Amino acid sequence: MARTKSSGKWLQEHVNDPYVKQAQKDGYRSRASYKLLQLNEKDHLIRPGMLIVDLGSAPGSWSQVAARLIGAKGRVVATDILPMDPVKNVDFIQGDFTEEAVLHQVLALLEDRRPDLILCDIAPNITGIDVADQASSMYLVELALDMARQALKPKGDFVAKVFQGAGSDAYLKELRTSFEKVLIRKPAASRARSREVYVVAKGFKGTPAAA
Repeated sequence: MARTKSSGKWLQEHVNDPYVKQAQKDGYRSRASYKLLQLNEKDHLIRPGMLIVDLGSAPGSWSQVAARLIGAKGRVVATDILPMDPVKNVDFIQGDFTEEAVLHQVLALLEDRRPDLILCDIAPNITGIDVADQASSMYLVELALDMARQALKPKGDFVAKVFQGAGSDAYLKELRTSFEKVLIRKPAASRARSREVYVVAKGFKGTPAAA
């Protein structure tokens, strides 16, 4: 199949990407590792011994970073629809966390412990229809926030990838009802043209009371 101009351009950019080269050198599975490393550098999210949940973990680059930083006494519970090769110190469940059964499996692995940090670097399957893709993306991060409200320990933190657009401002407002501080970050490893930003929500206050 002949390559389109845009896919050829993407391939060229990917091959020359310094983060792609660095990931190969450092043994990370994708350039996305550096987004989490840069977020962590700025916001001090990960400490040794923590319990972390990684939603949408495949191919495992965020799980790799988290597992390295928490050390042998920490633990990562990861889940994704796609398969993921094993990562040391990471328990992986293949399945859709938006389904009740998979969510229960994740909670069961936590063994009544509440995670210190929930990470969500999920992107929906892209259709190319902006309105639909934005709606799918917001739906996933809303469900990730629901899970955080169910599972996070008091004062715990939550990090999620959000695409700026319809629903993103309302989502930030919603986050502020459950966390003491909500920050928006654009790591250097995030491509400049991408609408993705990362919300860093710190200091879980609990689920807001129903009005």
